[in-house]
Amino acid sequence: MIRNMNSSHPSDTDLLRAEIAAAAARMIAEDGADFGTAKRKAAKQFLGNSKPRGDVLPDNAEIEAEVRLYNALFFGDTQPARLLHLRTLALQLMTELAQFSPYLVGAVLNGTAGNHSDIHLHLFAESPKDVEIYLLNKDVQFEVSEGPRQKPGGDPVEVVSFMWRDEGVHLSLLALDDQRGSSGKIERADPNALRRLIESTPS
Repeated sequence: MIRNMNSSHPSDTDLLRAEIAAAAARMIAEDGADFGTAKRKAAKQFLGNSKPRGDVLPDNAEIEAEVRLYNALFFGDTQPARLLHLRTLALQLMTELAQFSPYLVGAVLNGTAGNHSDIHLHLFAESPKDVEIYLLNKDVQFEVSEGPRQKPGGDPVEVVSFMWRDEGVHLSLLALDDQRGSSGKIERADPNALRRLIESTPS
């Protein structure tokens, strides 16, 4: 079979996609931007106001890989300790919230968390009010907002946010039925899985 002599070289689209991913990763690592915002800003930085083609935009996995690389290059002496600190706090908080079957998600779980990262947990309850009342009884001052839908056509998820031990925390309050149905759709860890992750971290 005759191969294209240039097949091993990245195309202009591939190069642009990689540049957008690297720029988005820098915004996430340096400024704490979320993936969606970082991707939009990075695309605008290279493309202006023109609408990007779908094949130009990197997916979250590509951006996450760039965040890991950026952290290793520029924060290699501080990021591992920061990550361990956030994971340890997350485990303590999950122990406090054990009755709501907490799961850790996001950057603190996947290992890309940096100086601006917050702790993101999924909780499961009969009603969001159950969690809110629990927090009020613990004298936790929180704000309530809406997060993305967990399934097409579903209601927006209620998110409770507050500061805990000088770190930002965001609790996505999900229905009990979602605990069973969402396990294959998003990377998450229960307290036991997080504890094993912490214990396996090199000292």
